[in-house]
Parts: sequence; C-alpha cells; structure tokens
Amino acid sequence: MAFALKIRSIISRSIFTDLRTIRLYSDQADESEEQQKAIDPLKDRTKLIPVENSIKYLNSKAYKETYGENPVWFLYRRNHRGGFAPRKTRRTCIRNGIISTGNPCPICRDEYLILDPRNTKLLEQFISEYTGQILDAFKTGLCQKKHKELLVAIERAWDQGHLTYSVPFREYNYSLYNKNVGIN
Repeated sequence: MAFALKIRSIISRSIFTDLRTIRLYSDQADESEEQQKAIDPLKDRTKLIPVENSIKYLNSKAYKETYGENPVWFLYRRNHRGGFAPRKTRRTCIRNGIISTGNPCPICRDEYLILDPRNTKLLEQFISEYTGQILDAFKTGLCQKKHKELLVAIERAWDQGHLTYSVPFREYNYSLYNKNVGIN
C-alpha cells in the first residue's frame, strides 16, 4: 500500500513539473518573439555582408557622398563628459547583434565597412602615410573590439601581400653633420 502511494506521488510530481516547464517555456517564447519584433532595422547587425560587397561599396558613389576624400574616421567625434576625451575607447558598440550605443564607432556605424585583409582601400585609411604605422584607437575613435580586428586584418594583409610596407626613402646631406665629407 505504501509502495503504491509513493509511485502515485512520483508520477503526479513528474506530470506537474512537466506542465510547469511547458507553461514557463511558452511564456518565455512569447516574450522573445516580441523582443525580436521590436529591433530597429537600422541598428540590427546580425546580417552578414560579404567582403566583395564592402569592396564595391568603397568604390561607389554613395561612399563618396558620405565620406568624400577623407578617411572614414576623419569626421567622427565621440561623445564624452568633460573637456578631454578618455584615453581608452569603449569596449564594443554592438552587443547581441544590435548597436547598443547612441554614437557607435565609424566601423560599427556603417554596416558595409568590413575589416578583412582583402579590403585594402579601407585598411589603408588606418595606416599613417608618414610612418607606415597603424593609427591609435584614440585618434580614429574605433571601439576596442573593432580596433583589435583592424590590427589582425592589417597584419594578415601584410603577411599575405595585399598591403606593402611603403615608408618613403629619405636622402640626407651628410655634409651638414661631417665637415670632411663635403670637401671633395
């Protein structure tokens, strides 16, 4: 008799727990569907864009109208408190596939700008024309995540031969420094 009561209680517990989980699961599913419908399409960054489209975009009229002849980061100004901008930029602008800040960095802002070793026209904008070094995130305004992606993409482009180290050769007049050289 006691054995039959224990079996009944175990069966009833398993049935009720199954019903509770079904109810909770269905409630959660309804909430997630509502949240997905509320996403602003301008802030959605879940759609993957091929690198070929990004390269075509950099040669298009729309890109010229948006940025002109300046680099992508040239007109970007970051919102901050106080008179001086912080030395570190934000960690990331995109969280869970959605732009989470009001003023995202230049790469996160434009969905057609993709950091890839083949996209040399974009990568060259972040390399100093005088020294050949990669520009700092403080100057360009990139978030930390995109700056790390930029570093990796530029290093890969150098390794694969898409970008070259183009540091200008300078010729010096050594007669200014050594009097014996210029006498001949």
